[in-house]
Amino acid sequence: MSATLTTSQRAAAAAMALFFAVAGSAEDTPQRSAFFGDLHIHTTFSFDAFMGNNRTTPDDAYLFAQGAPLALPSGQSARLSGAPLDFLAVTDHAEYLGIHAALLDPESPTYGHPVGAKIMPEGAADFYEVRDEFIRLVQSGHEIAGDAVIARAWRQTAAAAERHNRPGVFTAFIGYEYSLSPGMRHLHRNVIFRGAEVPDMPFSARDAADPEALWDWLDGLREAGIEGMAIPHNMNQSDGLAFPDTESWRGEPIDAAFAAKRMRNEPLVEVSQNKGTSETHPTLSPDDPWADFQIVRYYLNRRDNKNPISIFKGGYWRDALKTGLAMDERGGFNPYQVGVVGASDSHVTGGSFEEDNHFSSRGNTPQSRGSAFGDDAAGWSGFWTPRQATHGTGGLAGVWAEENSRAALYDAMRRRETFATSGPRIRVRFFGGFGLDATGQDPRGLVAAGYAGGVPMGGELQEGEGAPTFALLALRDTEGGWLQRAQVVKGWMQDGSAHERVYDVACSDGLMPDANGPCPDNGAEVDLDDCSVSRDKGATQLSAVWTDPDFTPGQRAFYYARVLENPSCRWSTWDAVRLGIAPNPDLPATHQERAWSSPIWVSP
Repeated sequence: MSATLTTSQRAAAAAMALFFAVAGSAEDTPQRSAFFGDLHIHTTFSFDAFMGNNRTTPDDAYLFAQGAPLALPSGQSARLSGAPLDFLAVTDHAEYLGIHAALLDPESPTYGHPVGAKIMPEGAADFYEVRDEFIRLVQSGHEIAGDAVIARAWRQTAAAAERHNRPGVFTAFIGYEYSLSPGMRHLHRNVIFRGAEVPDMPFSARDAADPEALWDWLDGLREAGIEGMAIPHNMNQSDGLAFPDTESWRGEPIDAAFAAKRMRNEPLVEVSQNKGTSETHPTLSPDDPWADFQIVRYYLNRRDNKNPISIFKGGYWRDALKTGLAMDERGGFNPYQVGVVGASDSHVTGGSFEEDNHFSSRGNTPQSRGSAFGDDAAGWSGFWTPRQATHGTGGLAGVWAEENSRAALYDAMRRRETFATSGPRIRVRFFGGFGLDATGQDPRGLVAAGYAGGVPMGGELQEGEGAPTFALLALRDTEGGWLQRAQVVKGWMQDGSAHERVYDVACSDGLMPDANGPCPDNGAEVDLDDCSVSRDKGATQLSAVWTDPDFTPGQRAFYYARVLENPSCRWSTWDAVRLGIAPNPDLPATHQERAWSSPIWVSP
């Protein structure tokens, strides 16, 4: 999807592309490129993926990420229609890792065990009945869930990553998921290791139902020379437990030691994935017109759940950033100075990042995912809206690093020079500084000025003279939509309370923000009959050098960039178009794909 460009537009696009590929030529300017990947994929080694009839392996996940086709549980085949990913981590659940798959593996000590007939999903009438039988067996200490079986699956996971890791071409991280779910509330984390050295066994919620115990374990590994980090996800389904204010999930006061331990082990959070976006919620950000994006309404694993999620504070990233400012002002520590990545959380071994190429983790038909009519033969008719109907396709992690290697990518994540997207490969750069001189710079000069006179996304600034200045640049995904607007989201402390505001700082189509208000509507439209979009609206790139007009010295603050595409069809509407029916009226017909940078913090 591309438009005819004039000579000047081609020259500008070439300059911007060069800017995004190479930071600059000055000797003291880091040369960093944007790499895209997924740090959250489940294969047949995950209990819930296996129960969904997934039989594909970590090897298949790494192959799919590099462009190979993938066999889905539905019998269909999936393949990335865009470029291969730059990096991937398979993160199967540590709890019960690989024990189902082992029953089908002739080389496993539990191969063909007679108990397999009781916990195999084939022919089962009820997923929860099979799940509950499995849990009863595990809780009784049954041999199918022994450490030897789990350790074997962990070795297979690490070996697959080693086979596919090709420095400079494709990075395969070794990882897993710690899946603590008290009352089905999500306190899940993906654990990603920097190199090939990993522990003999993953630390799971069966070892300790407390994320702080996971941090202690990671601290111990670090002392032994094994570097790893944890990345929380689906904070939106945590009932506020993801980012508590004064007390931890155990009911104990949060102090400086707790904050330091958390930041040492969790520098990032996963802000967008197929089970929704955790940036903010309309009730938390009522003045943000773009807050209602991929909001998941229902809890995940609650049988017959008909009650929507109702606790939002403590479950969203922007609110956590504000809470961190308040804790810093109140107690001198901030446990929520976190950057962002996106991911898929796919349970079918490959991420479904593209709206017009959606395949879901459960049933993979328009009827099963709620975007088409049912039929009377199945016992129901008309539209229905299952929980997964409010899910998205999955996000991507963006990392600014010197090269595509485990060490370079991991170190960039550690310093939070990362961004997230809702699926498209929108590239975003964000710098901030006091006295940052970037106005009038070409792309190379702007980046050089950003690194030399300020900090990149994820960085921290001590208050200087005047107000802080920020440089924001964004480049569209050439396979995606055109960009509509670029924004700076600010949070700050004033009179003991945390506040927020969204500033539009760059508009497409020659439009200008009105006195620090929003960009005017650029008129981009979507035809719901065929999902075609306006091809004469929107920008290939947006940039701005912006100084905070409302800055007050002495206030703690954070700033991050958000970039929005023109409206486009949601996956459910693409389903309807292919079937020649109207979209499900209970679901948004269109949405605006987007990207988020990690924040820059300002301290007095």
